[in-house]
This record gives sequence, structure tokens and C-alpha cells, in this order.
Amino acid sequence: MSKICMLLIRFYQKFISTYLLPGRHCRFTPTCSQYSYEAYEKYGFFKGTYLTIRRILKCHPFHKGGYDPLI
Repeated sequence: MSKICMLLIRFYQKFISTYLLPGRHCRFTPTCSQYSYEAYEKYGFFKGTYLTIRRILKCHPFHKGGYDPLI
């Protein structure tokens, strides 16, 4: 299941993110999609999904962003 999520993230990074949102950048380093990919790769589906949701919930104008590596 995590492999499917990782494929979907790569598809998003290559085709959707670069064309749909040109000039807009993630407020975090690494980007949210890269963070999510690494979470699925390292922890599998369940914990990867948890970490991805937790990261996306931090993405709002009142959060300073910055360097936020995978645990």
C-alpha cells in the first residue's frame, strides 16, 4: 500500500506540482511531498500516513515553516 502512495506522490511531484502551481513553493524544507514520500519509504503505510497528515495540518499562514526533517 505504501508503494502505491509513493507512486502517487512522484506523479504529483512530476506532473501536477510543477505545472499547476508554478512559482509557489512549500514553506517547509524538505517539501511536504518529499517529506511524505520519505515517511512512506521509512515507516510504511500507517505511520507514513499519520506523519503526512500531521505535516499537512501544519501548513497554514500562521506557522513559520522552515526546516522540518523527518523524525
